Amino acid sequence: MNIGPYVLANNLFAAPMAGVTDRPFRQLCKKLGAGYAVSEMVTARRDLWHTLKTSRRADHEGETAPIAVQIAGTDPQMMAEAAAYNVDRGAQIIDINMGCPAKKVCNKWAGSALMQDETLALQIIEAVVAACLPHGVPVTLKMRTGWCQADKNALTIARAAESAGVQMVTVHGRTREQGYKGFAEYETIAAVKAALRIPVVANGDINSAEKARDVLAGTGADAVMIGRAAQGRPWIFREIAHFMATGVRLAPPLVAEVKRLLLDHLPDHYALYGEFTGVRTARKHIGWYVQTLPGGDAFRDRMNRLEDCRAQLGAVSDFFDSLGERMDRIPQALEDESGLAGPGINKENNREEAAA
Repeated sequence: MNIGPYVLANNLFAAPMAGVTDRPFRQLCKKLGAGYAVSEMVTARRDLWHTLKTSRRADHEGETAPIAVQIAGTDPQMMAEAAAYNVDRGAQIIDINMGCPAKKVCNKWAGSALMQDETLALQIIEAVVAACLPHGVPVTLKMRTGWCQADKNALTIARAAESAGVQMVTVHGRTREQGYKGFAEYETIAAVKAALRIPVVANGDINSAEKARDVLAGTGADAVMIGRAAQGRPWIFREIAHFMATGVRLAPPLVAEVKRLLLDHLPDHYALYGEFTGVRTARKHIGWYVQTLPGGDAFRDRMNRLEDCRAQLGAVSDFFDSLGERMDRIPQALEDESGLAGPGINKENNREEAAA
């Protein structure tokens, strides 16, 4: 599969999630089988480009190509400038955010709120494509099925986006009104795929190898994008890849391997955020890993009180050493009543500000 000039390793994508898909996490997902990963959304507001938060989100040091940056905003000219700014800083693909349901984003008429104004949405798309064209940088679009159940206009916007020069469209199978509640539907994604010539990516509730297979088959989509199910379970990408190639489920990872993954990931995380912020932001990642493991809740409570890198790393090492004395492999993920895989989902992360 290609996006513009870039040949992707496979059709398994890591979704952009605010506060989650920073550079260390994207690199981890790619290491574990994701063929493509998109950054957290970067604001189009020029006055915020030099803040620490935005500079971290625009950090691509050592990241494997293609480097994809998602931008969010409401003004066509500002979005065009944001695209050019990020291209100058290493972005090789620009993704337009029309999918984020967070109130703090939608209240400013960005994210999925743009789907209420098709004229403005198209103006933004055209401005970003025009800004990227001289650099040979492809533009992609991520959106929802619509603003609400009564107004599902993903097909209309997708057709307009393709005509304007967008080279790939991702559709999350929920409206903004749904947030992350209920279940994703894939009929709208199938309709978008049937109408477009460019690649279409299916997103929403893809939490297992079997679900990925069924969604690809049912929608005809060219790829699947996985978000929440990769939290605490980034090896889901290689599980899907193995299943799609062989028809056989891959054994869950060894406890010792998961320990190594975390102990490699955490120092990279600390290096990006610094010790004070890094220890605190790492807690959610560690919590996702241990959420359904024996003794995980008690460990998370203790770990959340630690305030330095060395103590946090030591606690993680000790926990997995102890776990390894009782079992060889991480227990197989089970689907909970929401249809999402247990170890990959933290109910706390259903908060609107947690994912884009």
